[in-house]
Amino acid sequence: MNGTPRPVLVVGSGPTGLLLAGDLATAGIPVTLVEKRPHRISNLSRAFVLHARTLEQLDARALADELEAAGRPLDRIGLFGRLTMDLDTLPSRFNHLLVIPQYEVEHVLERRAVKAGVEFRYETEVTGLTQDADGVTVEVRGPGSEAETLRAAYAVGTDGMRSTVREAIGLPFPGRSVIRSVVLADVRLAEQPGTLLTVNAVGDAFAFLAPFGDGYHRMIGWHRGRNVPDSEPLGLDEIKEIARLALGRDYGMHDARWMSRFHSDERQVPAYRVGRVFLAGDAAHVHTPAGGQGMNTGLQDAANLSWKLAAVLRGHAAPALLDTYHAERHPVGRTVLRSSGGIVRLAMAKRPWTLALRAALTTVLDHVGPARRRVAGQVTGIGYRYPAPRGAHRLTGTRVPDVALADGRLYEALRGGRFVLITPRPYEGAGGRGDRLAVARWASGRGTTVLVRPDGYVAWAADTADERAIEAAVAAHVG
Repeated sequence: MNGTPRPVLVVGSGPTGLLLAGDLATAGIPVTLVEKRPHRISNLSRAFVLHARTLEQLDARALADELEAAGRPLDRIGLFGRLTMDLDTLPSRFNHLLVIPQYEVEHVLERRAVKAGVEFRYETEVTGLTQDADGVTVEVRGPGSEAETLRAAYAVGTDGMRSTVREAIGLPFPGRSVIRSVVLADVRLAEQPGTLLTVNAVGDAFAFLAPFGDGYHRMIGWHRGRNVPDSEPLGLDEIKEIARLALGRDYGMHDARWMSRFHSDERQVPAYRVGRVFLAGDAAHVHTPAGGQGMNTGLQDAANLSWKLAAVLRGHAAPALLDTYHAERHPVGRTVLRSSGGIVRLAMAKRPWTLALRAALTTVLDHVGPARRRVAGQVTGIGYRYPAPRGAHRLTGTRVPDVALADGRLYEALRGGRFVLITPRPYEGAGGRGDRLAVARWASGRGTTVLVRPDGYVAWAADTADERAIEAAVAAHVG
């Protein structure tokens, strides 16, 4: 066995792996991140959108403002036909989506991970993985094809749809291909679209057009009549034809720097944890690109798992806490599969009954506020809540917005991976826990006492609570 054992080994340096590794290193947990690709962040991004909930999580890491400056906000999403979803009424500091290429997000997350002390092992491929009661043994092959064995207390596979980690622990990836022969192209345009994101679907085609910010646009398209293998050659003429069919024009596309064909699957593993090995991001779930939820769901997986691993490894929580990762995130992944798949199926509607269903749904969402808010909450991520124990306060498991505190705001207080106890009156019982607990008071006259987890969800709450009750809750959750 080579090298010094690390508490956590992360496999895959996409956004999910970078956020997870950076969180753990920031919490003082030594982390090794293994990536089979060279140290080069590609500009060939698939993802282009950060949603409100993800921006809130990044705000808790002091990263959101930098990304906001690099991207461009959009306060509405077009789903299909005449249906648009306004975001400017979202109950969030980030009442918009942010159009920003994935590689910009990766640059920011990688810089944070490096600064926090993550050990990066590029050009290193996982060739085997076994685990026992005490840890995980991972076999890798490095840049010179030399074999090496790494040891860690826990391992996390964030290595994408074709996850080697998932295969090594024997998990199936049930599901199916939803759309075949989706085309991608990075092109220059002779005419600029009138909107930041250009999206439309007709019965036989759809297209999505988004800017990189460097003079190129990403085109994603599909044509019902071109159901060919991914290996089929792709030319610019086909890209332009799909754009004309779905968008009404091709905007003078030229100078393609990259073109590719792929298929879009809906798949999810049955378990996000097997022993000491976890899966997150595309290694755990993949779905259609509709709604731009892919990168966002993976980043939120990482935000849920990282603080739990840190708490267990630092001795502040029992290992059973790690079981809540699957319990909380698997249902979210399942819902994302259904919602993104539903958007695609309705966008591709051609039969009379599906067209009638789409028209009826559009009418409902246009006129029924609760239904519109529920869809917006799912797509943007702010509408999810986690299961709560029987008898828990009604707020337990809910997301907390960036509420005003007497001396700042919540997501600033969450920085550093801490819990935040918000009380109506001064509380002095946090002694000895300052590295993992911040105590704050409401800026308003609210009387509820709330203990907020590091990922911004309510761990415990009480409408009235004395110091003994507060201390019991803090001891149970913070350690």
